[in-house]
Amino acid sequence: MTTETDGPEGVFRDAWGIPHLRAGSARELARLQGRVTARDRAWQLEVERHRARGASASFLGADALPWDRFARRARLDDTARRCFAALEEHDPETADWVRAYVDGVNEGLTGAGTAPESTAPPAPEFADLGLTPGRWEPWTPLAVWLSTHILFAGFPAKLWREEAIRHLGPEAVGLFATDGPGTSGSNGWLVAGERTRTGQAVIAGDPHRFIEDPGVYQQVRLACDEFDVVGLAVPGIPGIAHFGHTGTVAWAITNAMADYQDLYRERLRRTGTDVEALGPDGVWRRVTRHTELIRVAGEESVEVEILETERGPVIAGGPEGIASDRDGVTGGRPEGAASDPDQAGAPLALALRYPPRVTADLGFSALLPLLRARRVADVDRAFDRWAEPVNVVQAADTEGGLLHRVAGRVPVRAEANRVRLVPAWEPGHEWTGWHETPRAGLTDGVAVMANQRGPAAPLGVEFAPPHRADRIRELLDGRRQWSAADMPALHTDIHLASAGPLLDHLAALDDLTGPAAGLRERLLRWDRRMDADSQDAAAYAALRSAVVRRLAAHPAFAALTTPPAYPEVLLPWLALVPRIGFALAHLLSADELYGVDRRALVREAVEEVAGQPAARWGDTHRLAPWRALPDPSYEAPALSGDHDCVLCTSAVPGWTDLAARGPAARYVWDLARREDSSWVVPFGASGRPDSPHHHDQLPLWLTGELAPVVTDWALLKKESDH
Repeated sequence: MTTETDGPEGVFRDAWGIPHLRAGSARELARLQGRVTARDRAWQLEVERHRARGASASFLGADALPWDRFARRARLDDTARRCFAALEEHDPETADWVRAYVDGVNEGLTGAGTAPESTAPPAPEFADLGLTPGRWEPWTPLAVWLSTHILFAGFPAKLWREEAIRHLGPEAVGLFATDGPGTSGSNGWLVAGERTRTGQAVIAGDPHRFIEDPGVYQQVRLACDEFDVVGLAVPGIPGIAHFGHTGTVAWAITNAMADYQDLYRERLRRTGTDVEALGPDGVWRRVTRHTELIRVAGEESVEVEILETERGPVIAGGPEGIASDRDGVTGGRPEGAASDPDQAGAPLALALRYPPRVTADLGFSALLPLLRARRVADVDRAFDRWAEPVNVVQAADTEGGLLHRVAGRVPVRAEANRVRLVPAWEPGHEWTGWHETPRAGLTDGVAVMANQRGPAAPLGVEFAPPHRADRIRELLDGRRQWSAADMPALHTDIHLASAGPLLDHLAALDDLTGPAAGLRERLLRWDRRMDADSQDAAAYAALRSAVVRRLAAHPAFAALTTPPAYPEVLLPWLALVPRIGFALAHLLSADELYGVDRRALVREAVEEVAGQPAARWGDTHRLAPWRALPDPSYEAPALSGDHDCVLCTSAVPGWTDLAARGPAARYVWDLARREDSSWVVPFGASGRPDSPHHHDQLPLWLTGELAPVVTDWALLKKESDH
């Protein structure tokens, strides 16, 4: 393994166009990373900068306005500024390192996102819209990090639970408690040396996010006089935060599914030009207030009132009540949100309390120590500084050290805060401290995390069902010895354990006749593999969707079909069909479901689907990535897998078979030989549509193959300086 860093400095590329960067110091390397990221991902950085500032509607139009409203009202950019100011005061080395990265980004963006070749034209998106890249500020990476992760804890699910409890009762929380359409998860597993052929640990997995083009992860190598690290960076953020391998220690994360953000129902009133909020001590106090103007391409600018109480920024409503971002109308209130009789004239608003707004800390002090880590103990200490999102960390080193822990900041507060909206005017809902983050060990040399109730169980409410985690462990238990080369078979496993409850109902329908009976027999013989070429998988998915739609249309759930007039960006968490689709196994397995005759609904669904023409799962289950601008030439490829498969290509049952979420990267870290590690992203290393490395990894990603991690500098091509 060649990892020495005393050779020529500069930018090197492997056969996949992945940047390998070498500089004389950590600061010089950060500047180089920023510059190369700007050249490879100029358009992506421009989009993320605008989203973090709440300014994306200025060039993307009215469709981006709901996000911009939310970003402004949640004070994302202002929070990032505060966090950077605190970083300068308490950790000047990291602050200077972030500044160096930003300097590099600004240098790389000078040519409007030109390619490495100086004669290349600007990135086409800039030309199409007549834009030139804007300047990054020192706090912009922190703002991008915050805007990327502000919804990770799924605080809008509290809006759903509030409605479900009000209409269905407290038991609805458990029935629907599963990761919903807006959350992000991952698979991750650690196999200790006692279970590998080399005697050294292997870490593997795949983060599940909304698939974006360009991708949310950037394969990179960062080498200087202090360290030599390969990993998956987040474009716009210096270093390697989530998945890295230093040669002697490697780490990876999954979403812990912890709950660390609260929504407070606020009572507000206007007093002349001021706004006041009622506190838990019965005293009205002045709210921080100002207005901002959001520019909207092709339309009039929109003025937004920015309010912040002692709890946090107001993200919905105001002194006139809950307003809808969908139409801009103010003064409306959701059903059941009327003022208390003794507080007439003080309608409701919602304030969001989230840790970085309270602490002025986004955890960036962990990033340099992670790059400098040599042993598990170093990684452990680095993650002691982690803030958010709250993750489960798995790490291993070449000396046999192992780590399985939760990292991040979770407030101590009342149980009600975690579950639903809480009244700001009542005492008992304050934050009183921070939880100690739990730790866990390995079982028979293996640790598996797939967002199920694991070490973070005391810190969360909604977790993923155990299907993925149980399947990974079942596969790992199938043999005693594993190698890094074996891991792609786990990445791509397509067994669907969650099919059981629906198939059990189907098995009980032994009096079906005609085509419905034939469909029943087919599905009861089905191997439960969600293969893109499988007609049985397609038939199962069609049956599942038909059942979901019937449940959603049942009178028992009628009150949940129309959500309150909350901001549009929060509505995916309140949509009934996806909620039922992701919780279907729970709903079909419950002893009783609000008087719903589930077997009758399954019967109706079977009869409906039996009359449909045959199809393959991949005919409708296709990759649907998010892009800031549409790509008319894109042809959606067929996918295997499903939401509860290890190959988690997530459709929304009852809504769409298209997969907008899935593995945003796959990785295998080999502690025996780093050069035997491997990785892949859904598209490619470059964000430029005219680059040969724009989509060159897509065929690998679709088939479950991985690209090798190249560590020998002699095998890399040096990029010409310019």
